[in-house]
Amino acid sequence: MKFPFFAPWRSALVLGLVCGTLLLASPSAAAQTFAKGADVGWLQQMEATGYVFYNEQGQAQDCFAILKAQGINSIRLRVFVNPSDDKASGHCSPAEVVAMAKRAAGLGFRVMIDFHYSDTWADPGKQAKPAAWASHPFAQLLTDVYDHTFNTLTALKASGVTPEWVQVGNEIPGGLLWPEGSTKNFPQLTQLITKGYEAVKAVSPGTKVIVHLDRGNDNALYRDFFDKLTANGGKFDVVGMSYYPYWLKQDYTASIANLRANLLDMVSRYPGKEVVVAEVGNDYTAVQNTYAMLVAVQQAVRAVPQGKGLGVFYWEPEGAKSWSGYQLSAWGDDGRPSPALKAFLAAPQPQPAPGQPAKAAKKPVK
Repeated sequence: MKFPFFAPWRSALVLGLVCGTLLLASPSAAAQTFAKGADVGWLQQMEATGYVFYNEQGQAQDCFAILKAQGINSIRLRVFVNPSDDKASGHCSPAEVVAMAKRAAGLGFRVMIDFHYSDTWADPGKQAKPAAWASHPFAQLLTDVYDHTFNTLTALKASGVTPEWVQVGNEIPGGLLWPEGSTKNFPQLTQLITKGYEAVKAVSPGTKVIVHLDRGNDNALYRDFFDKLTANGGKFDVVGMSYYPYWLKQDYTASIANLRANLLDMVSRYPGKEVVVAEVGNDYTAVQNTYAMLVAVQQAVRAVPQGKGLGVFYWEPEGAKSWSGYQLSAWGDDGRPSPALKAFLAAPQPQPAPGQPAKAAKKPVK
């Protein structure tokens, strides 16, 4: 990673891209407001352990500058309550997140904060309570969620950062803070989500609150969850989705239509709500396929009427496999960004009419 080279796969891709037509996004208001995001929760640890990021020319450069050159305009940061110092599954404490958010905002990035309400990863398979909250009764957990959210956002505000979006929980199809906040007890889960929502609005009324599930292509999952959340009086502004065809063990072309339909259904079924693809990723070695997937996902989100499709965030694009072991980054083994990220520079193509074939995405010259 510290001695860049022009890898064979990169050479082949560039030859293909050179044959394409350069088509960059116009500086319209819509293009400027659409979030082209990167979750960079590992960045601080990568830098601390000496990982060197290289730009396309093979020059060492700040990762944020490299991402901005790929079209990224928004940064997502996860928050753990009292994390360990493990390089991959720890860090991301409130203090560390404030420092990273201040740095990102200072460079002109918009900021999303993702509360896990755990000391480590929270996702569909695990939603462990923070150790300090483990013995707390439900009434105290409500206070814990409010205070942790309020205090973190207050610290961000004091540093000059007002997040544009805040997630109350991370991939919570089964709920959060198990077992009390499990979907088996939706009234309690709704109270926890609402406490997080209220804490966000107390600090920053204009910040949009996201409730985030996995499997963005699974409309039945989303209808079931959000029907119950709304029936119980839950408060939220945005439906957040993850979309990982890699974990579905199929090409994105097999599920992109379902993602598109789900995005449209959410804004129709829940009036006044918006949608965002809060996480997306693909095998870093499948460069052409990842590029095409990112173009297709952006098209799907942009096609949501009235600008209610807010954006797309790649999860840990900078998290090179040589450092993280993560297969779905968007960083080459040579320490440079994958050309797949140039999909964030490409102008969106119009959606095909029903029954018409989709146009091939035009690719920018590298």
